[in-house]
Amino acid sequence: MRCRLCHSGHLTSVLDLGATPPCEKFLTEAELDLPETTYPLHLRLCENCLLLQIPALITPADTFVEYAYYSSFSDSWVRHARTFVQQAIADLSLGPDSLLVEVASNDGYLLQHAVAAGIPCLGIEPSHNVGAAAREKGVPTVTAFLDEDTATRIRDAHGPADLVVANNVYAHVPDLLGFTRALRGLLADDGWLSIEVHHALNLVRLGQFDTVYHEHFQYYTVASARRALATAGLTVVDVELLPTHGGSLRLWARPDPVARPRPRVAEVLAMEESAGLHSAAGYSDLQDRAEQVRAELLEFLLDCRAAGRRVAGYGAPGKGNTLLNYCGIRPDLLSYTVDRNPYKHGRYTPGTRIPIHPPERLDADRPDVVVVLPWNLETEITAQLRHVGSWGGQLVYPLPTLHHANLAGAESGSRS
Repeated sequence: MRCRLCHSGHLTSVLDLGATPPCEKFLTEAELDLPETTYPLHLRLCENCLLLQIPALITPADTFVEYAYYSSFSDSWVRHARTFVQQAIADLSLGPDSLLVEVASNDGYLLQHAVAAGIPCLGIEPSHNVGAAAREKGVPTVTAFLDEDTATRIRDAHGPADLVVANNVYAHVPDLLGFTRALRGLLADDGWLSIEVHHALNLVRLGQFDTVYHEHFQYYTVASARRALATAGLTVVDVELLPTHGGSLRLWARPDPVARPRPRVAEVLAMEESAGLHSAAGYSDLQDRAEQVRAELLEFLLDCRAAGRRVAGYGAPGKGNTLLNYCGIRPDLLSYTVDRNPYKHGRYTPGTRIPIHPPERLDADRPDVVVVLPWNLETEITAQLRHVGSWGGQLVYPLPTLHHANLAGAESGSRS
């Protein structure tokens, strides 16, 4: 394996999660008696440029032609997108003569707000099923993977973009250098690029190992993202620290000739350096943190089983499948999980084969414990599931350390 950013052969192991199936390959009932292919899930650090990365063992086409994730099923994520669009319109003076392009636009969760504001926009989305959902909302969407040829065709047809948005996609591309050039190809010479991506600072500092899965090929600090963007003549001019996805970066970049970096870039770089992430030594504790989370969660679930407590899950996100597979959790410890996405109903989690039901199943069964797999949405999900306390149930989050949600205010009985 060579670094996909600088091509160095000097990569060191920082987290080995064994072998798992692709995290979004949910199984139908007919597939339960068939074998599953698993791939090593092994995170390495380039000692030269400090890019965190896993081997590209599956292709984007394996995952994204038909995709199980619909962004709009997270209310907080839709609100986050609406706030971003409103602020970008104001800050960048976008209007009816502007063009906003989103790469990996999913089901129109973000661009629907541009359409409502009268801002010309275009989504580029490779998954035919979620792209169709965007078009049903009135969001213009091209079904394609972004590469340099696609960027050229779109620019020729629609003109250069004043703003290109790439939310939670910069980690999903194995051809990092070509994709970065394609982003630049979409952009006007005085345009703006906004990238949101999980911050590797939180991955390492908080032990968020379940953020690692096969469709995430690399994991960024500001330092490594800045190096990657520079390969296409783009300069990071501002950085925002966001609470989304357990702690994310919003990177603002512009073409080099018009780039004027703001103080926050240097401030976040200094924060990363203080955490030790500008040298290989800063990543040395990640394996131990993952093993500690696994031990705590398994001990809790085994205690529940010994006490006869019924345990169900909430959510079936990609990160949850990394957690379940790494910990070896199967239906004997987590009898089922529920999810708001109808696409997943009646299917089973990859590898661990835990059945997925609609959320109403929780109200019918009233389990003693509900383990929330998308722990990064704790505020939103705790509000949605506060009523679990009314039957004496507990809401448990496995990360960053195992903890119970405060369900105060719910009418609760006592159940042990």
